[in-house]
Amino acid sequence: MMEMQYPLEERIGDPDLFVGRTRELAEFSQWIDAIPRKRAKSRVILARRKSGKTVFMQRLFNKIWNENALTIPFYFNIQEVKTWFPDFAIKYYKTFASHCISFLERDPIPVMDELDLDQIKAYGESHQIKMFVNDVNAINNYQSDESHSLLWDKVYRAPERFAKLYNRRVLVMIDEIQNITQYIYPDKERKTEPDRTMAGSFHEVVESKIAPMLVSGSYVGWIVEIISQYLQAGRLKRIFMSPYLEEPDGLLAVYKYANADNYPITHENALLINRLCMSDPFFISCVIQSQYPEKDFSDEESVLKTVNYEICNKESELSMTWGEYIEQTVKRINDTHAKKILLHMCQNNETEFTPTQLKDELKLSLSPNDIQQRLQELVKADLINEGASDIRYKGLKDGTLNLVLRNRFQEEIMSFAPKFVEEFRDEVQKLKKDKKILLGKLSQIVGKTAELQLMTEFRSKKRFQLSAYFDGVSDTAMLNIIHAASRFFIQRSDGKNMEIDVIAESDCGRVILVEVKKMSTAVGQSMVSDFLEKIDAYSRIYPEKIILKAFFSLNGFTDEALTFCKTNQIAVTQRLKFML
Repeated sequence: MMEMQYPLEERIGDPDLFVGRTRELAEFSQWIDAIPRKRAKSRVILARRKSGKTVFMQRLFNKIWNENALTIPFYFNIQEVKTWFPDFAIKYYKTFASHCISFLERDPIPVMDELDLDQIKAYGESHQIKMFVNDVNAINNYQSDESHSLLWDKVYRAPERFAKLYNRRVLVMIDEIQNITQYIYPDKERKTEPDRTMAGSFHEVVESKIAPMLVSGSYVGWIVEIISQYLQAGRLKRIFMSPYLEEPDGLLAVYKYANADNYPITHENALLINRLCMSDPFFISCVIQSQYPEKDFSDEESVLKTVNYEICNKESELSMTWGEYIEQTVKRINDTHAKKILLHMCQNNETEFTPTQLKDELKLSLSPNDIQQRLQELVKADLINEGASDIRYKGLKDGTLNLVLRNRFQEEIMSFAPKFVEEFRDEVQKLKKDKKILLGKLSQIVGKTAELQLMTEFRSKKRFQLSAYFDGVSDTAMLNIIHAASRFFIQRSDGKNMEIDVIAESDCGRVILVEVKKMSTAVGQSMVSDFLEKIDAYSRIYPEKIILKAFFSLNGFTDEALTFCKTNQIAVTQRLKFML
């Protein structure tokens, strides 16, 4: 199996940090499989900022690119940058053509380093793709004649024309499509109003079955308004993406993010961070990378204060991200009434409210019409949702937003500030109440991240024997780990790179080397032999080390492999033993 390539740089950084979204990926894979059969209807992903939709779309691009089937992926992000109309059009075409050429040539470079128009034309001439040649000529002519409408018409229809001319399929992926109504200017100086009707360009092509569209936006109310006004609501199937992962995936994210930044963390505190962050990967990332000066993930109290810092400090990444959402509305409505309404609805997000109910419950001095106007502003800013009827509204079921809103407005509205650290201590007690539940949560993700959990276990325990975790250990020395890491690379004498899954060094000169296998079948002797080869390579590089060999196999070992392990003094286990 060939290693997956990532021609499109994913915003998450290391691709291995992409966690969860198993259900969404499976569902979208079915949709993508329907594109060659002309059965895929265009879609829009609706989610608030930092929900992971951009990374999700980028992962889809890389997945389709690697599959190398009939469908060509084209990804374009419309940035929050004032752009002159023809510059935007040319950028759109260059990106599309570069992604096509990258896919056809199995070369990631044109995605990483976009081709210019001359290079695209030259490729078309040398590969008998007349469309590229004709398009570049037309683009240059329209630009010279300042026929910008014709230029854009040629450009935005290009994916569908390519699919039709060359019997291909193209998936048109436009991220943050709402920005096309606010940042594209008809004048070069960008002094006039932006052309807010540009989204209507896709009115026809959005129905294409040979070049369907997948678009996204961070402001749900704004996007829905654009779709309804310019694209007709039924032409894009709406897919709502939750910012929260399943609990086991959230825990996996905690381990992965902490390991990526080389922060020691205990199992208990990994569980605690996931609980307090509600399995929100962005919240988790903010906590792991927090600038809180006394951050220490091996200390429970420090964890509580670090999470509190991310919620309460206005300069923290979490607070600033939500601040953008809140300020755009509260600044516009800037009164205590709007804040009171917003806080009340978020704290009671299971209930739908009418303006009259809010007036009575909150004792507001506003008329129902004035309250409804504020509610509509809050909907447009994605701070609340519309309810079952035109006069009903409900708060977002977003725990992260609720925490930030309480920090921002609770003291102003209720005359007392929230005490998050005390509330978090209550969560700690709930978490510690049943040790079996804790162990069960840890065991749920062993198959996904055994290496990280083993490394965490070794790092966090003082003075233990390896026999506490593995069977068949002959060395009874008490170990005190001073360094532990996963994915440790060594080089064999012939230059071949080899990877040791987990390495843990004790202050006594001993080093634990662990091979981890999470296959659906038992490990055989050949895999154990491969592990021994790594041991030999390591011992030649570090001859002074006393090596303790261990092998974890999620689905056990064949009898032959077990005998081989015993002969070669390799300790074994097929389950991780957690010592909370």
